[in-house]
Amino acid sequence: MSDCCFPSDKSLGYFRSSASRTNAASRFRDCYTDAIMVIETEEENERMLKIVEKLMEKGERLSPEEEKLLKLVAKLVEDFEERYYQPRDATPLEVLQHLMESRDVKQTHLWEAFGLKGIASEVLNGTRGISKTHARGLAGYFHVPADLFI
Repeated sequence: MSDCCFPSDKSLGYFRSSASRTNAASRFRDCYTDAIMVIETEEENERMLKIVEKLMEKGERLSPEEEKLLKLVAKLVEDFEERYYQPRDATPLEVLQHLMESRDVKQTHLWEAFGLKGIASEVLNGTRGISKTHARGLAGYFHVPADLFI
């Protein structure tokens, strides 16, 4: 990617004179005009994410033009990801498996929530569904809403 799409602080108008700021803003606008578009491919999404990262690195030192650009590019990325990465609804078992994995919970830790180790085993093997009673027990254990398991 060219340096044009990742401008330095000086090239974005942090000079003292207003003429320099105007020229820098113009160069900045010209640079990004060709780079900004509706995202249609993963490659374009990656390129836009790099622009977002670079702008976010600047933190509170963003110029007004950069702030507008950041909002625009972030919206384009969000729209693309909503279209192409729509998560499907997870099953109650998938939710449980995810919570167990992310929190390093073993089956033996859930025996109390299920009441019996045999029931825990059947649920985790997919041979038994999660009842409302078990959903409440799991919700209490994981500190999440019970409807995740229903």
